[in-house]
Amino acid sequence: MLRYLAALIFLIATPLMATEEQVVLGMSQNRVAITANFDGSEILIFGAVKRETAIPEAHPLEVVVAVSGPKLPVVVRRKEKRLGIWVNTDSVEVDAAPSFYAVATSGPFKEIVKDIEDLRHKISIPRAIRSVGAPMDVKNAQEFSEAVARIRTDNGLYQVLENTVEVDQQTLFNTSVKLPANLTEGDYLTRIFLTRGGDVVSQYETTIDVRKVGLERWLFNLSRQQPLVYGLLSLAIAIAAGWGASAAFRFIRQGG
Repeated sequence: MLRYLAALIFLIATPLMATEEQVVLGMSQNRVAITANFDGSEILIFGAVKRETAIPEAHPLEVVVAVSGPKLPVVVRRKEKRLGIWVNTDSVEVDAAPSFYAVATSGPFKEIVKDIEDLRHKISIPRAIRSVGAPMDVKNAQEFSEAVARIRTDNGLYQVLENTVEVDQQTLFNTSVKLPANLTEGDYLTRIFLTRGGDVVSQYETTIDVRKVGLERWLFNLSRQQPLVYGLLSLAIAIAAGWGASAAFRFIRQGG
């Protein structure tokens, strides 16, 4: 009986402990419009920690901000040199890889987030990529997920921004995340984690809406809904551009 009573007390107390510190979040913008001349954007993320009790003294407060683009499957192929020629050999479909992923932290990631917490919440880049069910005959299947992370990091789509979250008096925090020009449309999940001693003590989630607008939206919809018309329009524009360039060149030669 005492054992069940203790378990009941624990279940009742756990939500109370989990909400001792809560995030009150703000962002400079929660919508990003992709236009014809879009060259990237910078999102300022700031917030405060709401408390019902005094600031805990055991461990300092740390903050982790993770921004994730839409998760899509991607096929990764391994190339090997055979008879002097590079050819595709093995291939693996990574089930879900964020099109964009940025992790900003108030300290070194390994020091402020325990591995078990990273595994539970999938905060780091390797944990954010989901790859299961690789063919049995493929060796070192994990290398394919690592290749996705490496390539997208080189392209600026994956970012690890350690020590970029400023925390003031364990109450206020702010950081900024740069979104590159080559963004994928969709909802960008933004997660805020408060940690103490490596343990996640609170979590908050919101989204950033990234959409094409204007001419970009019209062309995107046309390419999906009427691909034949889109192809003919692209051909007509290419011909007109070529003719215009040729006419301008002849005019310049005649003028000279």
